[in-house]
Amino acid sequence: MTTAYSNRAKAFLLLPMVVWLIAFLLLPYVFIFAQSLMKSDAFGNVVVEFTAESYIKIFTSKLYYATLLKTLMMSCLVAVSCVIISLPLCYFIAFKVQSESRKTMLYTLIVLPFWVSYIVRAYSWKIILGQFGILNGFLLTTGLITEPLEIILYSDFATIICLVYILTPFVAIPMYTALEQIPKSLVEAAKDLGAGSLTTFFRIIIPLGLPGIISGATFALVLTMGDFLAPILLGGPNTLFISNIVQNLFGTSNDKPLGSAVGIVILALIVLVLEVSTYFEKKYSSFKSS
Repeated sequence: MTTAYSNRAKAFLLLPMVVWLIAFLLLPYVFIFAQSLMKSDAFGNVVVEFTAESYIKIFTSKLYYATLLKTLMMSCLVAVSCVIISLPLCYFIAFKVQSESRKTMLYTLIVLPFWVSYIVRAYSWKIILGQFGILNGFLLTTGLITEPLEIILYSDFATIICLVYILTPFVAIPMYTALEQIPKSLVEAAKDLGAGSLTTFFRIIIPLGLPGIISGATFALVLTMGDFLAPILLGGPNTLFISNIVQNLFGTSNDKPLGSAVGIVILALIVLVLEVSTYFEKKYSSFKSS
């Protein structure tokens, strides 16, 4: 009797969350998928006529599949860059800083950018990389260049720099959590057995911290795949992400079926990335526990 009542109470408490997920997560995905199988007339109206024309266009038109591959490559580059920047910092905080108060202060500095709007942080890079910005001013002052460089801003380079700056905290937080959980006794044991700092780092720290590294890299990759503001603000006309194409298809082009199809392809790719990431996280987590 008590068990049945407890189960009913749990089901009652879970009901609002289940309704919320169905209404605002599952049903929109179903609607978008159904819309991706329809057609659009000359006026942008959706015609209820099921066809795979939109998906065929994605994988036969160079604009779509080439942009998707470019976005994936740049996402991987951003993720790797964030990991390279975050790893030494997190290692220093986790293993070299002894005071808990100093660790808390440094960790707070990592999450501090979250307190500032994305738009403000992105625009700050326009000030830094602009033709008359801080970077060009510094290079002119030091005599390294004779006239402002116009190629820094509105390029793939500027977009990557901005995304790495914005997404590094997303990588550093899970990475630091993973490194902080590594028993310090293992590091001391490695040193007692004659292992040098580099050997300890690559044979002990990296393998045990891999779940956090993979998790952080996945955050950066997935968030870059869906970003459309950085390419608009810093990339210029020559930098196009797949999310910008989705924005244009739902906006200027008014081709909702094709936009929905591109969105479904992006979603499928992200789900694949998450599945691969989850597999390796579990694999190395089990290695850590053993």
